[in-house]
Amino acid sequence: MIRLFDLVFAFFGLVIGFPVLLLLVIIGFFDTGSPLFFQERVGRNKKAFTLVKFRTMRKDTASVASHLASASSITKFGHFLRRTKLDELPQLWNVLKGEMSLVGPRPGLFNQEELTEAREKYNVFDVRPGITGLAQVNEIDMSTPELLAQTDAKMINSLNLTAYFRYIFLTVTGKGSGDRVK
Repeated sequence: MIRLFDLVFAFFGLVIGFPVLLLLVIIGFFDTGSPLFFQERVGRNKKAFTLVKFRTMRKDTASVASHLASASSITKFGHFLRRTKLDELPQLWNVLKGEMSLVGPRPGLFNQEELTEAREKYNVFDVRPGITGLAQVNEIDMSTPELLAQTDAKMINSLNLTAYFRYIFLTVTGKGSGDRVK
């Protein structure tokens, strides 16, 4: 049932949001010259997939977890995208493709070995990663891998339709702040 909601919301989000997406692409092109950001992430069953987001950092920023990147790497437009969470909109494509869910553990990078080990221990890779979830609305990011993995497992074990909609509602209304930068 959750997958059905993922498909419907992602499809209509992309169709209805197309004018906004197009506007953000145009502004992003003037901001960085490359408005979309593609990065290999760890997905369900530890299978690699390419996550797509709006670029919020300069193009020459190293491909590391956000909490390891310098805050000076974020552009002015990137600050706006992160604050409003609009940088996540292109991930609706990942949801539509079946690589992600709207709600699930945020996908990590393959070089985040401590996080990957913790998530393996708690069977977090048994589900699709998500755009938002319990950790995100409680501002738990990838800088605390063990806590994040425990929180992800707690969310997975208690996820139902009510919680699914609650996490989406909390995210849309501004709860949580996403991954921090140093």
